[in-house]
Amino acid sequence: MPDLADVPHLTTPTDPNPTPPTTSPDAPVRFDTEIAVILLEDLAVWQALNVTAFVVSGIAGSDPDLIGEPYLDGDDTAYLAMIRQPVLVFSGSSAQLTAIHTAGLRRGFAMAIYTRDLFGTGNDRDNRAAVRAVRRDDLDLVGIALRGPRNAVDKTMKGIDLHA
Repeated sequence: MPDLADVPHLTTPTDPNPTPPTTSPDAPVRFDTEIAVILLEDLAVWQALNVTAFVVSGIAGSDPDLIGEPYLDGDDTAYLAMIRQPVLVFSGSSAQLTAIHTAGLRRGFAMAIYTRDLFGTGNDRDNRAAVRAVRRDDLDLVGIALRGPRNAVDKTMKGIDLHA
């Protein structure tokens, strides 16, 4: 696993409300929070992509300040705005997902989850009902997205491999 200290945004001081730099327009924007996704390591590619899209949408919906400005290409074609900070994607075992879930709850992180049952549903109402039917400790987690203070997220994800 690459050392998280090698990821530039994980080692720079942060500002809770990033603003354009006054000294250089090329200076990096810094964030005090981090978004991490952990996926069950044995998911099929389509499942991993689907889970990632769903759980990241939950994080994006949790705070309007996470969304940046709309994009324009060189011809002024408009595109939708996206999350304005990096998202790190990890993979791990079922036991690791359970441990991350427990730690995320304990630390009060904003979290979105995806359980194995959701692969068999086709809409939000049924998704919520499938999760509601299972006690927290019995959830068959296949993906989690979390957002919290950068250092706390780093500690929570320590020892988990970045997704290959």
